Amino acid sequence: MQATLTSKGQMTLPSAVRTRLGLEAGDHLLVTIQDDDTIILKRPPSAGGTALRGLLSRPKRALTVEEMDAGVVAHLAAKHRPGSKS
Repeated sequence: MQATLTSKGQMTLPSAVRTRLGLEAGDHLLVTIQDDDTIILKRPPSAGGTALRGLLSRPKRALTVEEMDAGVVAHLAAKHRPGSKS
């Protein structure tokens, strides 16, 4: 299989490669170049929770521990209120 480098330095992986590896648009790959100029593409290990970083906007101010505790208490009280779905 062959791939062509664009003027912007981008390369499209052949469809057969993407299909075999289960790659989709937006997937990340690690690029390693060996001493003999061999290029290795690998999936990075799962980032876990760090993949969610930046998903939500920053709050206008940080909550105090007391405010967080009050929020948890209010949530649990509403969740376990008789007649509520839990």
